[in-house]
Amino acid sequence: MIVNFINKKVSPNFKIFFINKDKKNLNYHNISSNSEIKKNVLNSLSKRNFKGSLGQICHIDTITDNEPQNFIFIGIGDESKLGSFNFEYFGGLLQPYLETLQYKEISFEVGGLKKVKVSNENIILNLASGIYLKSYSFKKYKKKDDENNKKLSRVSFVVSNPVKFKKLFVNFQAVADGVFFSRDLLHEPPNVLNPVNLASRAKELTKLNVKVNILDEKKMKKLGMGALLGVGMGSANPSRLITLEWNGNPSSKSPPIGLVGKGVTFDTGGYSLKPSSGMEEMKMDMGGSALVLGVMKAIALRKSKSNVVGVIGSVENMVSSNAQRPSDIVKSMSGQTIEVLNTDAEGRLVLADALWYCQEKYNVKKMINFATLTGAIIVALGNFYAGLFSNSDKLSDDLTKSGKKTDEKVWRFPLGKEYDELLNCDIADVKNITGTGGAGSITAAQFLKRFVKKDVEWAHLDIAGVTWLDKDQPLSRKGGTAFGVRLIDNYIYNNHERK
Repeated sequence: MIVNFINKKVSPNFKIFFINKDKKNLNYHNISSNSEIKKNVLNSLSKRNFKGSLGQICHIDTITDNEPQNFIFIGIGDESKLGSFNFEYFGGLLQPYLETLQYKEISFEVGGLKKVKVSNENIILNLASGIYLKSYSFKKYKKKDDENNKKLSRVSFVVSNPVKFKKLFVNFQAVADGVFFSRDLLHEPPNVLNPVNLASRAKELTKLNVKVNILDEKKMKKLGMGALLGVGMGSANPSRLITLEWNGNPSSKSPPIGLVGKGVTFDTGGYSLKPSSGMEEMKMDMGGSALVLGVMKAIALRKSKSNVVGVIGSVENMVSSNAQRPSDIVKSMSGQTIEVLNTDAEGRLVLADALWYCQEKYNVKKMINFATLTGAIIVALGNFYAGLFSNSDKLSDDLTKSGKKTDEKVWRFPLGKEYDELLNCDIADVKNITGTGGAGSITAAQFLKRFVKKDVEWAHLDIAGVTWLDKDQPLSRKGGTAFGVRLIDNYIYNNHERK
């Protein structure tokens, strides 16, 4: 879909009005100069039980002033509580309805709002972004049919200064395209997206001036990455370590921000085999890597004035005669030995070496990792928040603020000596599960912390409950959500670009 900004409406044209919970029209624009027509339109809203509730949408087409008119009414609830992301959501909720109209192109007129903290400019930009984000679908492997020819291909917003809006929308579209890249990777089948293929997809970003380097198994073995390599031993597809560098502020002498992603392209659980029910969703166990790649694409497209590095450990966790066994002991790049008591607790093994490499190679002092790490985080938070674990109050607060701004929410969990001691092992430096039950997400994070240097600010986001959902969301259809791309882009912009 193309989102455009124009100064003359096209047919059909839709006028958008926002109605609060008190059923008051908050737009500056009048519905019609004819009071009788206005009255009839508002009566129609009442008959359709339109109450102005948050996210409620109603479309009315009629004849006013001898012209056909299309009105869209959007309920905004309590206008004092609205943020920018709400208007993105309104666009996302509106998009599926627009698809049913079977127009190839439409235009919108959006009036300003009173008593709302969001400017009219940002209302329009966020509406446009929401429509664009929700338009995504993954149909790569479906046989083409005539339905594609009936889909809405262009949405235009009527504004007084189209050139200005087009410039402002560049950043919104950059972030959305980063989200789409993540979603594409999440939806690819595992017989296509193995570690080697994921590395190849990462190389696409070189076209955007992202420096990409790939380490094969021979190079990783030389570096001592026994934890990562142990996970991939059972697969016919070799493991890879992917590094990405964006140098948007070459004059800066500060270390880059480090983003580290878990890239398990399919997870059977290994010999600690997962149940067959739901295993098909384990192609999304590379969600952390998809997040990193989506962020790198977004900041490259919008030419971010920041320095960011990404490190992705990519493996396939399979069962074979070569696969890792429960009770194996592996040596990580850090030199710490790990007793593998459960081969389905593999993501933390991959991240152990990826985190250490990120610190050794790039000397980062601020590092965030992302992983679909534990089912326990879904028990704790459901599908509404990502779990946040950190050794830094400042980093946690900054990530929480960006989560609220984008509505990609995070909830901080504790770390502590009591949890860390549960990982102590009789015959190795650390074991990969506690074996005690309870606090599974916390002890997984505590395991990762053992591979973070003391002078590094670090945060871990467990995104297992928010990366893949079986129902539509305001800005995504069921399947891969690419949760975190908007959150981290916002974090980078607000904390490492703005002065």
